[in-house]
Amino acid sequence: MLLLLGGFLVLMLLGVPVAIAMAASSLLYILVSGVTPDVTLAQRMIAGVESFPLLAVPFFILAGNLMNIAGVTGRIYKFAVALVGWMRGGLGHVNIIGSVIFSGMSGTAIADAAGLGTIEIKAMKDHGYTTEFSVGVTAASATLGPIIPPSLPFVIYGMMANVSIGALFLGGVIPGIVMTLLMMATVTYFAHRNKWGSDTPFSWPQLGSAGLEIAIVFSFPMAIWLMTLAGMSTNLAVVIGLGALLAIDWYFDFSAVMALMAPVILIGGMTLGWFTPTEAAVAAVIWSLFLGLVRYRTMTLKTVAKATFDTIETTASVLFIVTAASIFAWLLTVSQAAQLLSDWMLSITHNKWVFLALANVLILFVGCFIDTTAAITILVPILLPIVLKLGIDPIHFGLIMTLNLMIGLLHPPLGMVLFVLARVARLSVERTTVAILPWLVPLLVALIAITYIPELTLWLPKYMGLSK
Repeated sequence: MLLLLGGFLVLMLLGVPVAIAMAASSLLYILVSGVTPDVTLAQRMIAGVESFPLLAVPFFILAGNLMNIAGVTGRIYKFAVALVGWMRGGLGHVNIIGSVIFSGMSGTAIADAAGLGTIEIKAMKDHGYTTEFSVGVTAASATLGPIIPPSLPFVIYGMMANVSIGALFLGGVIPGIVMTLLMMATVTYFAHRNKWGSDTPFSWPQLGSAGLEIAIVFSFPMAIWLMTLAGMSTNLAVVIGLGALLAIDWYFDFSAVMALMAPVILIGGMTLGWFTPTEAAVAAVIWSLFLGLVRYRTMTLKTVAKATFDTIETTASVLFIVTAASIFAWLLTVSQAAQLLSDWMLSITHNKWVFLALANVLILFVGCFIDTTAAITILVPILLPIVLKLGIDPIHFGLIMTLNLMIGLLHPPLGMVLFVLARVARLSVERTTVAILPWLVPLLVALIAITYIPELTLWLPKYMGLSK
């Protein structure tokens, strides 16, 4: 265990990328201990990515990239301005609402920070907000990406923990709302303290237009339900509903109706059994292409090709981490290291609430140093047996783990959202870190609430019949 974990930590301290550090320490352990033939390294790494749920990874990444080039981010921003821009600290609220909407399409915090962050930070600076405040609220709202469905970390966790990815997606809805409200309350606090006003004048027509868009989107599933009650087949009802929706959107040229439909289609399709979460990722790509090529006509073959190559690059790095982490996690189990760590934690407490507090501290610490995908792959084999033994629902624990790791993305030394926003805002990493610190308060409050009120996560999956 010391050789495996010690080699990994030494390589990390030397600045070796996390995936290479895990693969190299695994190979060193195999060669020295002789616990298994060295060819096992390649076999286990290949087995680590031979998983149907992992097919969702490249498609969700591609959907996020396509949304960025389709001009959807600008439309989302315009819609959010109409909805909440008139409030005190308006563009701070716009930043958060924009992230909520974009989260329903991208599934990653980094895509949110890079896509909307570029627009939001510039707009906030132009309206007189400090760069630090603009960066802080953008970083905090980016953590919503993997909490509100769809979510790439949920796909990885669901595969590792063998739990329903659809249930994890639904489990993130209410926690996402809680986080949104806490962040908007924080913006309100800063607005009152700094005596900020609104950024756009209050306008009943604009607010009514935004409200109408929301009403149209929410009326879509209701209309489908009514048509099926009248005896129409579900497939025909959906085709008629989408046709009517497209005609209305085309005639009135709404800002974000079609973008708002993305999470409705994904969650609705999974709930009705039309497609699995993996197939939902493909549906997200098809919807993105439809918006960019047909509805908004903002895509070209060149931009689609660029988005595809960016996706290939990102997917290769993510899956390389998964392969390296899979052999590392397997060796932790084979060497009894996972069992020893599990026994050690159980020797401290058998109270599930105390364990969850310790797990939060551990995952927060790990999230500051290790990539999200690698952290999930390593920690799940260690912590899941304890979770099950103490009677904690693995879906609930999946939300806790993901939120912890999202907070870790805001911290040095390896916080990717931190580095992305430092580059976008042209700030030093040190100033960006200081700017983010106040926003850890609402995130940690949300983490405590989600940890100790399980029904925030479990009520919706239970109601939809995806969890016991």
